[in-house]
Amino acid sequence: MSFLPNSDDDIRLMCNEIGVNSAEDLFSDIPSSVKNPKIALPSPLSEQEALYSILRTANANKQVCSLVGAGIYHHYVPAVVDHLASRSEFYTAYTPYQPEVSQGTLSAIFEFQTYMCRLTGMDIANASMYDGATALAEAVLMAVRTTKKNTVLCSATVHPHYRQVLATYAWASGISLQIVPYKNGVTDYQELSHIMNDTVACVIVQSPNFFGVIEDIAKAVQVAHHHKALCVATFTEAMSLGLLKSPGECGADIVCGEGQSFGNYPACGGPLLGILACKKEFMRTIPGRLIGKTVDEEGREAYVMTLQTREQHIRRERATSNICTNEGLCALRATIYLSLVGNKLQELAQTNHIAASYCLEKLVSLGYERVFDAPFFNEFVIKINNAKDIRSKLINNGYALGIPLEEYYPELSDCLLVTATECTTKDDVDTLVKLLQTI
Repeated sequence: MSFLPNSDDDIRLMCNEIGVNSAEDLFSDIPSSVKNPKIALPSPLSEQEALYSILRTANANKQVCSLVGAGIYHHYVPAVVDHLASRSEFYTAYTPYQPEVSQGTLSAIFEFQTYMCRLTGMDIANASMYDGATALAEAVLMAVRTTKKNTVLCSATVHPHYRQVLATYAWASGISLQIVPYKNGVTDYQELSHIMNDTVACVIVQSPNFFGVIEDIAKAVQVAHHHKALCVATFTEAMSLGLLKSPGECGADIVCGEGQSFGNYPACGGPLLGILACKKEFMRTIPGRLIGKTVDEEGREAYVMTLQTREQHIRRERATSNICTNEGLCALRATIYLSLVGNKLQELAQTNHIAASYCLEKLVSLGYERVFDAPFFNEFVIKINNAKDIRSKLINNGYALGIPLEEYYPELSDCLLVTATECTTKDDVDTLVKLLQTI
């Protein structure tokens, strides 16, 4: 039986009440040129025919060896991550509204928060955010609320897409956003000190930064704290947390970034996993939800949503954010991944650095220029004459070599941001070198 929410009489009454003749009048603002466009859809297919059609399309895809990162990375995902994350008990992207019947999901999110605190060196981590870019924006809003200041200084070495998202949030919130230039691949800390003043709410640095170079977070912290501002440390490559000194150890007040590297596939750019953590004194200003551990009336271990500072759960004017969900499934995958890798995360991170170092060494041996002579993790910038043309030719030969930086940094023409992970083998690099010698 069809479900009809409104009868003809109901529709007529509602239209009369709001002063229109029909429901179609509600769409009168839409130009007729874009209404009901003629779409050349094929005739209906059977299930078998549809499957074969999809397979033919899929077979047209090119399989390439990717040396592209810049915020989304190709890491090996153990099969058990897919297996466990696909169980029906977990297969949901939402934080449960009924904790008493969702103990499994809540315990997994609690473990996720614990892992994030240990990796970032922070006291508190929330139940995840949409992605690294919006996590950064929310971190900045936290800093503005906490300090009651309205100026934000952001390093030019922060991911350009993150800065674009941040600029949108800043514009909508009336925040003054200033970009601090870079020098030799890192934040120009001398210029940062020069423009820093007591109206600044926070200083933002990314490490490893967009160029793959490791930033001096402690120096940014020193400059920020001298003017009673906060330091927000962000990252795009979570794998680096297994090797580098944690942002918390460097003195950062808020840490945010992208967690896709932990058990989640690149998947054409998403879904992603935002991470947001902070010192305990900022707990009441963190957006989203915090899962807590307690005991029930019989003394058994139990998990609950301890804090829910969003507008659906508390008075709108007291809400810290209007974020309405979390990346529960992606956070679950990250939790399973980290539980499998354990303390071997440091060794895995070292493997990433070794792979990138070998790739850089081989490219430099061909006469290509290393642009920034500074410590890096698993990404670096290389200059190649006619970089875009060479990159196009490599793609036709099964290799995706980095991304051109000129679009984001006009001064870096013919420069590519190249990435290597544990999935980049020695044979991959050696074959790439042979191809470059023939182009």
